[in-house]
Amino acid sequence: MTSERDRMEPDWDAIRTLNTLQTNASYLEQVKRERGDPQVQLEAMKGFLERSGLKVEDLDQLNIIHVTGTKGKGSACAFTERILRNYGLKTGFYSSPHLVQVRERIRINGQPISKELFSKYFWQVYNRLEETKDPAYASMPAYFRFLTIMAFHVFLQEKVDLAVVEVGIGGAYDCTNIVRKPVVCGVSSLGIDHTSILGDTMEKIAWQKGGIFKPGVPAFTVPQPERPLEVLRDRARESPCPLYLCPDLGAYEEDKVFPLGLAGDHQRSNATLALQLSRMWLEQQGYQGSGELKDLWPGAEPPGKKPVPLAPVFRPSIAMVQGLQDAVWLGRTQVLQHGPVTWYIDGAHTTSSVQACVRWFHQAALNEEKPVDGSEVRVLLFNATGDRDTAALLKLLLPCQFDYAVFCPNFTEVSTVGNADQQNFTVTLENVLTRCLENQKKWNQLMEEKKV
Repeated sequence: MTSERDRMEPDWDAIRTLNTLQTNASYLEQVKRERGDPQVQLEAMKGFLERSGLKVEDLDQLNIIHVTGTKGKGSACAFTERILRNYGLKTGFYSSPHLVQVRERIRINGQPISKELFSKYFWQVYNRLEETKDPAYASMPAYFRFLTIMAFHVFLQEKVDLAVVEVGIGGAYDCTNIVRKPVVCGVSSLGIDHTSILGDTMEKIAWQKGGIFKPGVPAFTVPQPERPLEVLRDRARESPCPLYLCPDLGAYEEDKVFPLGLAGDHQRSNATLALQLSRMWLEQQGYQGSGELKDLWPGAEPPGKKPVPLAPVFRPSIAMVQGLQDAVWLGRTQVLQHGPVTWYIDGAHTTSSVQACVRWFHQAALNEEKPVDGSEVRVLLFNATGDRDTAALLKLLLPCQFDYAVFCPNFTEVSTVGNADQQNFTVTLENVLTRCLENQKKWNQLMEEKKV
C-alpha cells in the first residue's frame, strides 16, 4: 500500500504520471520501430520541444557538452562536470538511467534537483504538452523524450553556465541529438550493446555514435579498434568537424600519477576524455586567458599510421586535477561498507566492461586470495535487463570465486506500489522473475562445467 507520507511528497504525483509515458524498456521498442527514418524521430522530438514552449535554437544558450559511447560515457561526463564546476561555473548534467530516484537524471552543480523543483518543472512541461495535443500525431512524448525536454527547461530556467548531456542510446537517432550547436562532443569507449537498435558490429555502432558530430564543432574520442575509429573519422569528415584522439592519461601526468575519484584502470581513458572536453569548452568560451591553461604544448603524433590526429597534450590546471580526484559517480566501481558486509557495486553490462569490472574487483579486494578457513564468503548479486547475452557475462565472473549467486530483478522492494521511482509498467513481475530463473540455470550450468 502507498503510505500517506509517500503521497505527501511533492514529486510523488509527478513521478507517477511520468511513469505512464513509458519506461526505458518501452522506449527501446519504440526506437526499434522508428529507426528506419532518423529524421522523422528528430522532427518529432522538435515538435514536442516546440509544444513545450522551447525552440531548438534556445538550446544553443546551454553551451552543451554532448557525450556518447558504449562504455564509460557517464563516468566521462561525471569527470567533466566536476572539473568545470571547480572553475566556479554553474553546471547542468543530464544522464540516464537513474539508480534509485528519477531526479538523479537531472542535476545542477552535481546534485539531483530537489523534489520541489522536479514537481514544478514536470507539471510545467506536462501541462503545456497536454494543452497542445494533436489527435493526428503522438500526443505525448515517451518517458525518455519527456525527461530530455524537461531537462532542457530546467537548465535554461535555472540559468546554468553549461550542460553536460549524456546520450541515451546510440547517437544519430537519439533524442538528445536535437541539439544543433554543442560546444564540444565526446565519444567514450565503443563496444557491442543494444545490437537490435544500433547494429551487430562495432563499425555499425561507431556510425551511430558519430551521428552526434556537428559541423565545425570539435570532437574527441578515446583509443578505439582500428575499423571503428576509421568510421568515426569518416563521420567527422561528413559533418565536417575536427576529430581528435585523446592521449593516454600518463602523457599529462609527467612524474605524478593523478588520483581518480572513480576506481579502476578503465577510468583512465574516461579521465583523459574529460580533460580534453573541459579544456576545449574553456577555450571555446574564452577562458584561456585565465592563466590556468597557458601551459599548452602540442602532442606528439601517434605511432604508426592513425586515421585520427592526437589531441594536444597540456598541463592540467589545479582545478582539473582536483576535479578528477573529486568526481563521484555512484554505482560504478563503488565500494560500500555496511557493518561486516562489503559491497562492490558496478553497472557493467557488456563483455569488455565486465572484464574491466573483474579486474577492478581483484584490485579493490587487495589482490588477496580468498581465505580457506571460510571466514570470508563471496556472494554475487546479479541483475541484467534487455537482450544481453547473460551467459557470456556470467562466464567472465567465474574467476571471482563466488560462494553463492543471487539473481534478482531490478526492483529494490518486493512491492513498488509505494515507490514511484522504481515502477515499471512495461514488464510484469512474472517476466523479470523468469529472467532471474534463467540466469540462475545458466550460472549453475557454468559451475557444473567448471567442476569437470
